[in-house]
Amino acid sequence: MRVAGVFYLAIILLGLFGEMFVRAKLVVSGNPAATAHAISASPLLWRMGIVGDLLMHVFDIPVIVVLYLLLKPVNESLSLSAAFLNLIQTAVLAANKLSLLVPLYLLGGSSYLTAISTAQLQTLSYVAINAHGYGFAVGLIFFGVSCLVRGYLMVKSGYVPKLYGFLMVLAGFSYLINSFALLLAPTFAAALFPAILVPAFIGELAFTLWMIVKGVNLAQWQQRVDPAPTI
Repeated sequence: MRVAGVFYLAIILLGLFGEMFVRAKLVVSGNPAATAHAISASPLLWRMGIVGDLLMHVFDIPVIVVLYLLLKPVNESLSLSAAFLNLIQTAVLAANKLSLLVPLYLLGGSSYLTAISTAQLQTLSYVAINAHGYGFAVGLIFFGVSCLVRGYLMVKSGYVPKLYGFLMVLAGFSYLINSFALLLAPTFAAALFPAILVPAFIGELAFTLWMIVKGVNLAQWQQRVDPAPTI
């Protein structure tokens, strides 16, 4: 459990690194030229953001397995459904990283790109980066539903404090609202972001720290796994 908590914390930190310290630093909103110049000036930082994201998705796997086993005694079918939803999210987001590689090729100065103007290459790079944002939103729809299911199972478990279950449900709704707003009403989504994801950050971080510091009550968990026979 504590090892899974460490992996979960690494996922959160790597996610923050990619979004806050790489893309927020290098991507200039509404300005393809400035964005292209920033990436060209710091290609290693851009690549580090991609590698960090991919490591984050690798760390997803042990966390998914542990959370499945943790919540399986409450309802095996729902716990398995949450695990599969999380796996779909991981697969979508991992594949989505290809969009972030596109600017490196377009801005790399290869001879086969000379037929395309610099402005066009910069615009295409910016479009690829925007596409990554939408791909991220698509993946988080699956994760949002997974959070709702896991939050419900935590509340019903008896061996995970109900508070973390409610926080996980709140996180799920935050992800879903953010994703559907981006897909259906981008202007509205821009007004919501990043405040809409604060509950998700708080909920996941709180649960992660609980896993690392305290962890599940093994006696209560075992009781759900092997309930005492009735006489």
